[in-house]
Amino acid sequence: MLKQLENTTFQPINRGYNSVFQPNRLSLGLVVPIETYARSAVPTLTHHLERIQLAEALGFAAVWLRDVPFNVPSFGDAGQTYDPFVYLGLLAGQTKQIALGVASIILPLRHPAHVAKAAASADVLSGGRLILGVASGDRPEEYPALNLSYGDRSARFRESFGYIRRMGEATPAFENHYGSPRGGMDMLPKPTAGKLPLLITGGSQQAPEWIAQNGDGWMTYPRNPVLQAQVIQDWQARVESVGRPAQPVMQPLYIDLIDDPDAPPQPIHLGFRLGINALRTYLKSLEAIGVNHVALNLRFNQTNVETTLKRLADELLPDFAT
Repeated sequence: MLKQLENTTFQPINRGYNSVFQPNRLSLGLVVPIETYARSAVPTLTHHLERIQLAEALGFAAVWLRDVPFNVPSFGDAGQTYDPFVYLGLLAGQTKQIALGVASIILPLRHPAHVAKAAASADVLSGGRLILGVASGDRPEEYPALNLSYGDRSARFRESFGYIRRMGEATPAFENHYGSPRGGMDMLPKPTAGKLPLLITGGSQQAPEWIAQNGDGWMTYPRNPVLQAQVIQDWQARVESVGRPAQPVMQPLYIDLIDDPDAPPQPIHLGFRLGINALRTYLKSLEAIGVNHVALNLRFNQTNVETTLKRLADELLPDFAT
């Protein structure tokens, strides 16, 4: 077990961030689309809005969209197919409490002014419920389609990140690879908290120290719990070494929840086929090593989705932060 974080709260940002991330506690969210589509790269999106509203009513902390511009065959997953910012606008008006996350916007594929404007709009329209994950991108095929270089995405990620940060200021003036705002003009709306919560995904082609210095949290990937514990301990040490307050950690987890509550875990892609008791035990082990949020992915789940959601809510959510 990692040392318990001494502060009683993470540094507050907006309503969504504050509700999802609590020190020494783990909350649960869901990856969108909330459906089974194991045999196809493209989901049906049947009842997609109703299931997100059901997730909110059942008490899940967040739903997570993805940024998948092209259906790349080698990647094998088209995500929710809708543009994440357009979809966020719909969800902002059709939900009231649940945090709206993106895991993650591929910064080198978009101009940061458009990202900043769209994200701040979604944040304001949702009443401060946006959590924005950002990444450098891992699908090389997308870059030539946009006439962009894959090799320099590291530098463009940093430039984009810095540009988005500055857009929270009043009439910012600065020099940047993507452009140099000046002349007293401003970008509106401003995020509800004066800044967007930006969580960096994986390494994003950056030095670990840069990530610790700049992110409002870290999105990492499932690993063996012993290795994950060491990775998180190293992350916490880096954040502390650069003089910042503690920052949250989150990860996804694919699950196939079966009827037998005592069924032991069997590995599947980035997760497990298992019973509810084994899932509870596994999530508690993640909570103990410092994971603050897990986004459950039901792509490979074989049981009826609504039944699974209600079972998770009844038998699992009471054991975790809400």
